[in-house]
Amino acid sequence: MLCTHGEEKSNLKILWSDALNVRLGRGKKMLTLPEEIAAACAPLFEAMPFETAMGRLVGNAPQQTEIVKQILQNPALTGRPELAAALWLYVDDLDRSHTVSQGIEDTTGAYWHGIMHRREGDFSNSHYWMRRAVSHPLLRSHSELDPDALIDAVKAAQGSDTPDLVARQRAEWKALFEWCAAQA
Repeated sequence: MLCTHGEEKSNLKILWSDALNVRLGRGKKMLTLPEEIAAACAPLFEAMPFETAMGRLVGNAPQQTEIVKQILQNPALTGRPELAAALWLYVDDLDRSHTVSQGIEDTTGAYWHGIMHRREGDFSNSHYWMRRAVSHPLLRSHSELDPDALIDAVKAAQGSDTPDLVARQRAEWKALFEWCAAQA
């Protein structure tokens, strides 16, 4: 059973179920997150709705970095570098995401690292990191994500932020962020 808790604030609405579903802006895209992570991240998703985040396929134009700094001090995110790498990507701070992701020495770190290099336009390095992430549980269970095909498509777009590729980029981020948030 799904019931509304609290009030709707601007474009953000939080719904309760087994985990929290966070509506990211006006669209129907939902994030399923543990309650404490959803609550910690709510100010960012309110200030920067999902449909406005990560709108550029390549490039570094950080925004809302102060909110991310505050979120990362929340106990729910302490010791969760995979979530930090993701949030820095969400706000287009590729340098900070890179610093964090290169310190995560597993397939999750490799996946975030590969996404970051794709976003900076270093496609060969992105492929390298995606080869290191190939055994990630999310990629094994969701072949439709196909990060190597996305790298090639972004490269072929030659700087054009086509809506279909931006949507794929957001879907990839959403899937990996939810997976990371669900890990205890």
